[in-house]
Parts: sequence; structure tokens; C-alpha cells
Amino acid sequence: MKNLKYWLSIAFCGWASHAFAQTEVDALRYSQTQFGGSARTLGIAGANTAVGADIGNLSSNPAGLGLYQQSEANLTLGYGVTNTSSLYNGVGNAADDSRNSLHVGGFGFVFANRRADNDNTTDWRAGTFAVGMTRINDFNTNFRYAGSVNDRQSLFQRLREPTVSNQDIDDQYVNGYTNLDGLAYGAYLTNLDSAGVSTVMRNGPVQQQESILASGGQSQYSFAYGASYRDKLYLGGSLGIVNTRFDQTRELTEVSSDGAVSLNSYDRLQTRGTGFNLRIGAIYRANDLVRLGVSVQSPTWSRLTDTYSSQLNTVFTPPKQLVDDNGNVVQSIPTAATSTPTNNYTYSVTSPFRANGGIAVLLSKYGFVSGDLEYANYGQARLNSNSASSENYSFADENQAVRNLYRSTVNLRLGAEGRFNIFRVRLGYARYGDPYKTNDFDRTQNYFTGGLGLRQNNFYLDLAGVYNTSNRYYSPYTLAGNLQPVINTSANRFTTSVTVGLAF
Repeated sequence: MKNLKYWLSIAFCGWASHAFAQTEVDALRYSQTQFGGSARTLGIAGANTAVGADIGNLSSNPAGLGLYQQSEANLTLGYGVTNTSSLYNGVGNAADDSRNSLHVGGFGFVFANRRADNDNTTDWRAGTFAVGMTRINDFNTNFRYAGSVNDRQSLFQRLREPTVSNQDIDDQYVNGYTNLDGLAYGAYLTNLDSAGVSTVMRNGPVQQQESILASGGQSQYSFAYGASYRDKLYLGGSLGIVNTRFDQTRELTEVSSDGAVSLNSYDRLQTRGTGFNLRIGAIYRANDLVRLGVSVQSPTWSRLTDTYSSQLNTVFTPPKQLVDDNGNVVQSIPTAATSTPTNNYTYSVTSPFRANGGIAVLLSKYGFVSGDLEYANYGQARLNSNSASSENYSFADENQAVRNLYRSTVNLRLGAEGRFNIFRVRLGYARYGDPYKTNDFDRTQNYFTGGLGLRQNNFYLDLAGVYNTSNRYYSPYTLAGNLQPVINTSANRFTTSVTVGLAF
């Protein structure tokens, strides 16, 4: 059995998965990256594939480094506020929540070496080496919901549809709990007999509520080089090292309307790991007004480790009576508590390759407008085992689910910068397409961006704001016939970033 083929699988992709076994949800989470970089790049919605001369080129198109005229160092700090509104089964009042986060959006050191204009010894006019960090994913969110369902849609119905055999459940009672079926058995919510699994009796509707808190992100550390050939063609390449940190806690409470049985489950997941990718790119200056850019990034190969644990608490009113074969009460149980040990599992995720194409139109000294298209096929993401033991797992079912569920998308990014003496004004828009093949729900993400900048001598200061909207559809568990509750969560995130830079 795959290590802890855990409970509460995801029916629809949300920000957080309750499934502590590694699933197709993990493959998508670590493949759907965002545009990042300096406040200048953020202000134009990441549309810098053909713009160049910005630290954001580290994670978009390293050829842009070849346009640098001098060396520089910079630092970007960000502050984000995420608001969520969740509707339970499409009825009732929405539950609102929010989460704030302070983060380092990026930093970089650029070392440019340009030949003098009268040096004609070679057609290679300039070369630039850069090293830096770019935040490419933000997992910080908090959402909750509450509502009423009938017993056949509750978690108890999930217990009546066990994911493991009766023998496995009974073995857990002796050897230690590893999944929901074992925890529920140990907490006296279920019993085993010749007919299968039976649950304690409840009457009337069931009240459910759940809160999910997620934090962390992904940061890419890049080492890149870009060169200029005749100030006409710019080529570049980079090595990216991706650091992943994801933390999630969830608390689910379920109470029967008669008050006879209530349960509370608490789960915690931590994911840590690193990966790497390669990127090459080119920018061609067609004339003084138009630049064309392309870049291709290899798949990102990441090795991740999940650390997870779970506990389940129950309350019986009146206390549950345990009887022997003669009908005599041998024990009265008002409450029960069970838990799993803290477990670790190491695996790998391969995210799909990405291709970017862009155009920048220069408006003389007054600024520029730019546009990018990015291609990514999320159906190519893969999960693999890193275990050499007998528990080595093929992930065949999960990878087939990736192929069945996800598709390729083309992401659009548009940006513009206006220059007024030493001041800069920026606007942008990005649209990241729905990665799901079946579009019963629209999961498109929209980004609206803007920014201001100041350039004076060797110092610059940029400020950007990014407003992101998205919809997610989530289920806390799955039931036969797709009868599980569905939570529609609308979210918006506003991130403010400031970049301070010094040229030398």
C-alpha cells in the first residue's frame, strides 16, 4: 500500500489539498507559477520577454540581460493581502476570510561588461552575468465555510465507503492508525461486521464547518548570462534552482442536529524541497522601434518531502455505551481521541516545460508597450517516487489523472510604460487560462497591475501593485455518485511591491 493513502481527496482543485497522499493536485500546485521579479516587471504584468534590461529577465528571458548598459544591485519587498469568500453548496451566506503576508519578492546582482563604441575588435558588444532570486508562487491563503447537509452527504457517508479493507482497518486498531478509516474505527464512530462498515446512528441534518490555512511559496534562485551581438541579436541562458515551501493546516467539525455525535479532525502538512530548471532565450531588434523575444524553459525537476499528521476527536451525548456479548455495559465513553504519528514521504514532481514569445514596441524616449504569450501544458506534469524500499510507488493512477484532467493553456500578458523625465508610469494586464479540460467551472485567473517609478543618476525606486482575481471549487472528501458538498471560493489578492536599485 502506498504510504498513507490518505483520506479526504480533492474533487476540485483549490488552494489546499486535504489529501496527504501525493495526488494530481500536488502536480498542478507546483506547476502553476506566476510572473514575478522587480516592481518594474510586476507593474507591466510580467510582459518583459522582449523588453530587456531588467532583473525580471532572470525568470522570463535571460537574453534581456544583454541589453544592460551598466551593473546594478536591487532588492524587492512585497506585502500581500488575500481575501476569500466561500459559498457552501451554492446556498446560504458566504463565509469571508483573509490572510496577510510579508515577503521578499526578489533581489539581484547584475555585472555588465560592455565594449567601448570605438572598439570594433569583435561583433560581441556586451556580456552580462546576473544572479538573483525571484518569487514565482504564493500559497498564502485562508478560507472557511459552514453549512448543513443531510447524512448521506456528510463525512459519515464517506466512512460507509471505506478506502481500505476491513482487515486493514482492524490491523490499524492494533498497530497504529494511518488513515481516516482507522481513526474513525478507533474513535468509536464505526464498527466492523460481516456486512461491512456501519456507523453510529444520527438523526436529522448535519452541520459542517471547516477552516483551511495555507502559507508558503516558491522562489527561484537564478544564475544567468546574456550577450549582445552587434546590438541587434541578444542571446542568454540561465540555471534556476527552485525552493518550495508549503504549509497547510485544516480543521473540520461535524455535528448532528440532535447533538448526539460530534467530531473534530485536525490535520497538518508541511512540504519542503528543491528543484532546478534551464532556460534559454533570444531577443531580436528588428529596428529602433520593435523588439521580438522568445524563451524556452525546461521542465522543473523537484524533489519534495511531505511531513504530515492527523488527529480525530469525538464527543458522544449521552456517552456511548460499550456492551459485552451478554448485553452488559462494560464501558461508558463520553469522548474519544485518536491520532496518526508524524510521517515523512519523499517524492518528486516534474512540472511541464514553458515557452514564451513577446514583442515590445518602443515609443522613442516616451516609453514602450509590450505583450507576451506563454504556453504550458499542465497535462505533462508528473509525480514519481524517490523511495528505494519495498514501498516504492509507481504513481501510475495519479499521473493518469493528470493526463485526464489537465490541458495546455496560453497565458496572456500585456504591459506599458510611460516616461516623463525622471518619472515612470506603468500599467498591465495578464490572463492565465483554466488548466482543466472540463470547464464546468471557470478557473481563469486575471491580473490587473500598475506602478510608478523614479530614475535619477545611479539610483532608482519602483512601486507596483498587482490585483489578482480567481475562482476555485473544492470538496473536503469524495462520495460515490459525486454527492459530496461543493464549496465555491472566490478570491482576490492585492500585492504591493517596492524595488530599490543602485547602478554602478
